[in-house]
Amino acid sequence: MGQFDHPNIIRLEGVITRGNTMMTVMEYMGNGVLDSFLRKHEGKFTIAQLVGMLTGIASGMKYLTEMSYIHKCLAAHKVLVNSNLVCKISGFRHIQDDKLDTVYSTMQGGKSTVLWTAPEAIQYHRYSTASDVWSFGIIMWEVMSYGERPYWDMSNQDVIKAIEDGFRLPAPVNCPPALHQLMLDCWQKDRNDRPKFTHIHNILSKHGQSPEKCQSATSTTTR
Repeated sequence: MGQFDHPNIIRLEGVITRGNTMMTVMEYMGNGVLDSFLRKHEGKFTIAQLVGMLTGIASGMKYLTEMSYIHKCLAAHKVLVNSNLVCKISGFRHIQDDKLDTVYSTMQGGKSTVLWTAPEAIQYHRYSTASDVWSFGIIMWEVMSYGERPYWDMSNQDVIKAIEDGFRLPAPVNCPPALHQLMLDCWQKDRNDRPKFTHIHNILSKHGQSPEKCQSATSTTTR
């Protein structure tokens, strides 16, 4: 974490090495994790404010990509919110290769990793910026649905099969068509067809500046 310096990446303040357990000290984020925060304030934000949160996360992911860093477990519960509604990416935990075989049933912090993981990462352990883009699409869905659980009460196996069969999450209530289209672009089966974080950030920035543009359902993917 010490190598990162970006307003949308959680800042490492220091490390405590005395005692039996080493601890990291991070900046204080008063509103806690993003999904819980949204559930507590359901319906209280404008589309522009929600897009602003997503734009910040996209900016952080764009930075990580430029640093050649793959997050691997990006999700709304890995994003923290400060008192100014600035979202900062956290959860920089490396998924060990010997644990990937149990990804179908693994629970981290009470949440299944499958719900946010790209198909190629689940099936072939192929993690990349493109798999992070898939996960970002799920975060978009979480934000626009105010922290609803992706895929509702479906089991891991049902989610995996549904995705393979072409199912994609529908637009949340009141979600502008263009934002849902961007989600769908992030969930392209072929990872080479997914947009880059630079493009995602540009699109969200434009929507944040002109929310009425969100009503357009034009595809945003660059091929």
